[in-house]
Amino acid sequence: MNNKKFVVVFMLVGTILLSSFSFYAYQMVFSPNFLVEGEKKILFIEKNETFKSLQNKLYDQNYVNDLVSFSFLAKIMDYDTSIKPGRYAIQPNMSNIDVIRLLRTGTQTPVRITFNNIRLKEGLAPKLTENLLMNEKEFNEAMDRFVKSNDEFNEHTIISMFIPNTYEVYYNISGDDLMKRMHKEFKNFWNDTRLAKAKELGMSPTEIMTLASIVHAESVKKSEGKTIAGLYINRLQKRIPLQADPTLVFAAKDFTIKRVLNVHKEIDSPFNTYKNAGLPPGPINMPPIHAIDAVLNYEKHNYIYMCAKEDFSGYHYFAETLREHINNANKYQRQLSIEQRKARMNNN
Repeated sequence: MNNKKFVVVFMLVGTILLSSFSFYAYQMVFSPNFLVEGEKKILFIEKNETFKSLQNKLYDQNYVNDLVSFSFLAKIMDYDTSIKPGRYAIQPNMSNIDVIRLLRTGTQTPVRITFNNIRLKEGLAPKLTENLLMNEKEFNEAMDRFVKSNDEFNEHTIISMFIPNTYEVYYNISGDDLMKRMHKEFKNFWNDTRLAKAKELGMSPTEIMTLASIVHAESVKKSEGKTIAGLYINRLQKRIPLQADPTLVFAAKDFTIKRVLNVHKEIDSPFNTYKNAGLPPGPINMPPIHAIDAVLNYEKHNYIYMCAKEDFSGYHYFAETLREHINNANKYQRQLSIEQRKARMNNN
């Protein structure tokens, strides 16, 4: 009789323990354990992240409610030995198994990168790597490798491969893969329609981008873009030097220059369009899409001269003859002299 009681008690205790363990196991696997606030919380896993450093991050930054249960299940699922760097979105009330599956498969939330208004290719790295795992050195090395292995671009034209826009990439994208992605976006941008228009002008996409960069620098008012593009195309076709002041600023590498002087016209540089006929070796900035399309859809006219209006509005006078241009330039110079005298009087 005593043996029967023992068996009953043993089975009862075993059932209770089994039920308790099953309940805990269920909670460990499926119950909410990532009680993040808000819609989501971004978890960054860096290069060479260890399981220990990840545990500390989850605990210190209040991602996880019960670190022990997460760690136990992670080891059972072999996640502790297969950590993948990246940017992961942790949603409120996610369970351990949901998070571990997310991290183990490397299912990341993309990063948006946006770039524009860049003058030099050296300005690409800080802008593009700002929210990525790679550093500037890694990007620059990848860009150098790409230029050396691709006949389409060189050190002067590589900036034209980067079409200003917003793109989604993964946080841990490599420098080489980012270059491939940007090249793909360049090819997508230069569709059959744009290529046909470039061909009509007898220019390559990089040459169009170079001219667009000058048009962008000259056109304070977007509405004048097509007119200015037509003016420079007229000069190219007539073999007249472009004489574009922004190219002198670029040649001087001094972007604080507000007014181009005769001394700047003597700069010894292939980007000096006063000394050298035709297009410079590459873009003088990263032209926006509207400037590129302004060149491709340029206004047909006979203008070959332009001068800022004397009201300092940013608009220009356009002229077909040198005499007309000189008259326009004199208007601007007279008003500029008046404004300078007023400024000196106010300072005194």
